[in-house]
Amino acid sequence: MRDTSKHQGLRNQLANVLQAKGIDDEKVLKAVRKIPRHLFIDSSFESHAYQDKAFPIAAGQTISQPYTVAFQSQTLALKNGEKVLEIGTGSGYQTAVLLELKTEVYSIERQRELFKKTSLFLPKLGYNPKKFIFGDGYKGLPEQAPFDKIIVTAGAPIVPKPLLAQLKVGGRLLIPVGDKTQIMTLFIRTSEKEFEKHELGDFAFVPMLEERN
Repeated sequence: MRDTSKHQGLRNQLANVLQAKGIDDEKVLKAVRKIPRHLFIDSSFESHAYQDKAFPIAAGQTISQPYTVAFQSQTLALKNGEKVLEIGTGSGYQTAVLLELKTEVYSIERQRELFKKTSLFLPKLGYNPKKFIFGDGYKGLPEQAPFDKIIVTAGAPIVPKPLLAQLKVGGRLLIPVGDKTQIMTLFIRTSEKEFEKHELGDFAFVPMLEERN
């Protein structure tokens, strides 16, 4: 797997673009500069890897726009060692960013093709989540709850109640809510029964899939 000084230069340029768009978390920018995003997409489209745009991957899914990945990562306000549930492993790029931020990642993917591919690919790059799960993100991962942070990387028509239930008091759930376009929504759990809700602007994601028989 090739990663050259040219790729590094393109990552530096991408980080500068994200910084100009308001990403100011140095740890997030450092992760963008380090992770070889071109390895997460088909090699024939390598020239697109460091543009600030989403790009198609397998199973009709996309690798999120770098700004979206950086925005979600920054908004979660991640701390070393925090326990993070990721809904939608996808290509694994967001997973890699979470791991660069020194968190303990549990990642769920609904598409079997992507689950198989990414769970083999990420460890080859040295990225090892605590657990890869093939399953229904709407249900979360109750056996490993509670989580410090939960990140959803697909558009959800509703906020799944199990995800709110699996959040620690003081924890954050960041989820794009809506059908064709989504509003990035942050929930902060302030007590056992109360949440603060913050709407953070429009984004576009592929739909979040429920379990199918």
